[in-house]
Amino acid sequence: MSLQFHQVALIGRYPLAPQQQGGTPGATSLRARPALGGIAALLQAQGCAVAVEAQTATAADGLEGLPTLALEDIAARCDLALVVGGDGTMLGASRVLFHPGTDQGLPLIGINSGRLGFITDISLESYASVLPPMLHGEYEAEGRALMQARVLRPGPDGDSCVFDALAMNDVVVHRGNSSGMVELHVEVDGRFVANHRADGLILATPTGSTAYSLSAGGPILHPAIAGWVLAPIAPHSLSNRPVVLPSDSEVSLEIVSEREAMVNFDMQTLTALQQGDRILVRRSARTARFLHPRGWSYFDTLRKKLHWNET
Repeated sequence: MSLQFHQVALIGRYPLAPQQQGGTPGATSLRARPALGGIAALLQAQGCAVAVEAQTATAADGLEGLPTLALEDIAARCDLALVVGGDGTMLGASRVLFHPGTDQGLPLIGINSGRLGFITDISLESYASVLPPMLHGEYEAEGRALMQARVLRPGPDGDSCVFDALAMNDVVVHRGNSSGMVELHVEVDGRFVANHRADGLILATPTGSTAYSLSAGGPILHPAIAGWVLAPIAPHSLSNRPVVLPSDSEVSLEIVSEREAMVNFDMQTLTALQQGDRILVRRSARTARFLHPRGWSYFDTLRKKLHWNET
């Protein structure tokens, strides 16, 4: 088959968004740094024009002389992005890289230099044999839905939006640095569900069902399921169990207690909350697009990453 991707971007780290409060950007991992030059050389040998995300170029070796692009310019200039890192790197890129004027994500291939790697599924050791067939059309394409979350704050002239973010994994409301529980008034499509008292509450996509939600006792959702998981974190009442919701619902999480609370989006952006704030979460019109090697199976990923019995 002929080459399918001619302009390829190489991303080794994703800079945190400007609105990030707290935390520092993570540098390209030590495992990934020497590999980036080799990946770039392989892409060029296959006939691809390679550009490097600007911050990646400053942190890696073997990329001298290659053109650089700001992250936000990659989707307009390239037809594929190779993301080398952990799932956090992939999440960051997937929230930004969309074809200009559309809600369709730029195709992304993930090469794992992190730990678990549920969505960066090509190992550093195997990229040289796995990538060439994919560049020539031998791949499995998969769409992953995103959430759109807004923080609404009451005021004398009505509610105002004080924060707006996309999330691919989850939206997590938690008690921040407070020692007590946070109380949340939960509604789904305008219908009251419950007042949850807990350390926090997770609203996760199928992609995020293997992240924090799984640690909190939530179920694993296959990526093809149009559902979300609502999972409490250390609830006061043991009868508060995870619930699977349709992903076309609108979920409202309102801060009832006066204690300090925070909300995280994919654990990469966060903002402080006040009593009366509401977090409204809807399914975004945007869809990320992941490419996997031909023959890829979600169950293979689960079996490998969760160390399930393989007999």
